[in-house]
Amino acid sequence: MQALHSFNINSTQDLLKKLEDTPMLPHYNVASLDFTNLYSSIPVKETKTILASILTQNLIVPQIQQELLMWFDIITRQNYFTRKKQIVVQYDGLAMGAPSSGLIADIFLQHIEHSHLTHLTHKHKIFTHRL
Repeated sequence: MQALHSFNINSTQDLLKKLEDTPMLPHYNVASLDFTNLYSSIPVKETKTILASILTQNLIVPQIQQELLMWFDIITRQNYFTRKKQIVVQYDGLAMGAPSSGLIADIFLQHIEHSHLTHLTHKHKIFTHRL
């Protein structure tokens, strides 16, 4: 089983330290995946489905599952911020600056890493060094 957060790094210094111990042959290329506008790029409905699946897989009591998913809906609907003294509603993704957005984004990104990235690296025989 793959370790949780196996593709993540904490900082530039963390990356550099981990790269020092990574075997690099002359024909290797280094690639990094990053997001632009991360929070507004997270699909809320898909993330809710992923969260529901995680709760079911971990045998969380149905009543608690319903309550957590209800809170997810409440949190993700409060998607507004102020700009130039005006309230702006953000229609896509997660609220920028909300404490919950990092956690919700992490749920989605970990799912993508474990379901898609791992599959692609095996399919195309891409060498990955888990940092």
